[in-house]
Amino acid sequence: MTSDELKNDLKGWLRGALEQKASDVFFVVGREITYKTGGVITKAGEKKLLPEDTEKYIDAIYEISGRTFDYRSDGDDDFSVSIPDVGRFRVNVFRQRGTWSTVMRAVSFNLPPVETMNIPQTVLDIANLKKGLVLVTGTAGSGKSTTLTYVIDRINKNRDCHILTLEDPIEYLHRHDRSIVSQREVEIDTHSYAKALRAAMREAPDVILIGEMRDLETMEAAMTAAETGHLVLSTLHTLGAANTIDRVIDVFPPNQQQQIRVQLSMVLQTIVSQQLCPTIDKKVAPAFEIMQVNSAIKTLIRDGKVHQIDSVISSSAKDGMRSMDASLLDLFKSGLITADTAINCSINQEAMIRNVGTR
Repeated sequence: MTSDELKNDLKGWLRGALEQKASDVFFVVGREITYKTGGVITKAGEKKLLPEDTEKYIDAIYEISGRTFDYRSDGDDDFSVSIPDVGRFRVNVFRQRGTWSTVMRAVSFNLPPVETMNIPQTVLDIANLKKGLVLVTGTAGSGKSTTLTYVIDRINKNRDCHILTLEDPIEYLHRHDRSIVSQREVEIDTHSYAKALRAAMREAPDVILIGEMRDLETMEAAMTAAETGHLVLSTLHTLGAANTIDRVIDVFPPNQQQQIRVQLSMVLQTIVSQQLCPTIDKKVAPAFEIMQVNSAIKTLIRDGKVHQIDSVISSSAKDGMRSMDASLLDLFKSGLITADTAINCSINQEAMIRNVGTR
């Protein structure tokens, strides 16, 4: 195929993925072109891909995106691309078994109505906060970026402020509404999260979104920004509020950890932990743990008694808190997920077995 024919072929596969509402498209040597829809892998093509096939598709992606990066010599790459008349995708290029492969994740140009996303109102109300640190956590692909996108969208539509996002790569594109939205992409618009955060203080932001808190320097800068009156939103690859707090504190040297506990207890506002669960109708539904930082939790963080946080969350529904297992039980009782799914995704499986058995 010529270059143009290959690009058209690629667009055809991607259009097919979007028509089937696939979340991911796989171009991996030794497998047919494959879609992932609702957590289920399905073959889209009939021919198993050879190494030269995947490289041609990857080259076509780079040509469409206009990105100058030599993946053959520089290794893994992660970026976003908007393909006219098709859609927007997050692209990861990687090497496996000595061959090149890529996974493309579909990203909507326009956000679906928030009512269809099953995001709790308590989470959306994060948009009303004016300062402090908010963390949305979960494993890769659990919907963290999507949740934060809806929070940013709500701020953009309802408040007069400057929203600054630092992302790697940019996924959702926000249009200016009542707010000004500046979106900076790591490696294209700035060298690193930490460098962008240092510069952010001179850019008059009211809200700062950090795609991921990856290292000590970024965490330090994020907490400083939250201390100085900004609303800072970010993600971590942890599951559960207690694990998240431990993860942040453990990044710092032992001689700083007590100071960080005090600092974190002062700036932390909310931790949302989420996972996507397969539903009975072969889609996915989000389950959420929500921790609001009240005086009791501030004390537990400051005193290093993080292991007691789960019990506070379970007993504080009146304060807008919710445990992961309570969220899963609600999904089960509403008929969205099976008992097995509720048990497998739960934190306390023995208790969940008792609860689902009483339906």
